[in-house]
Amino acid sequence: MASNQSALAYSDQPLSLDGQLCFALYSTSLAMNKVYRGILKDLGLTYPQYLVMLVLWEGDEITVSDIGHHLFLDSATLTPLLKRMETAKLIQRERAAVDERQVIVSLTAKGRKLREKALDVPRQVLCAAGYSSGDVAGMIRKLGALRQSLVASI
Repeated sequence: MASNQSALAYSDQPLSLDGQLCFALYSTSLAMNKVYRGILKDLGLTYPQYLVMLVLWEGDEITVSDIGHHLFLDSATLTPLLKRMETAKLIQRERAAVDERQVIVSLTAKGRKLREKALDVPRQVLCAAGYSSGDVAGMIRKLGALRQSLVASI
């Protein structure tokens, strides 16, 4: 019933705040970030740092531009973040031998070890959200399709 009312609000009241898809995504993102902030505090990571670590745990020794591609961020946004992570000894950055314009980012031993501590993060998020892993997988697919549609429309 609530989703039907939301659909009506979206079409019948085009300038209602609660009827805006963008606000639903924005406010949910804010709430999600607060949940992650609490969970990641024990790991000593911020949410953006956690995202970088996820990329590196999937495939170590990649370029800054590859990380940016995965996270939809440009190098100007990533560079200060990566510098802080390097200061925390989670990663190391070095110029590529083949092309010195490229910077290769790799995990340190401390960064690799942190992965084990982070294994429980997804479960904690599921508990906070009150959804099953199947529900979340469906949402991820729908949001991915939405992102693709929006990017294609730009």
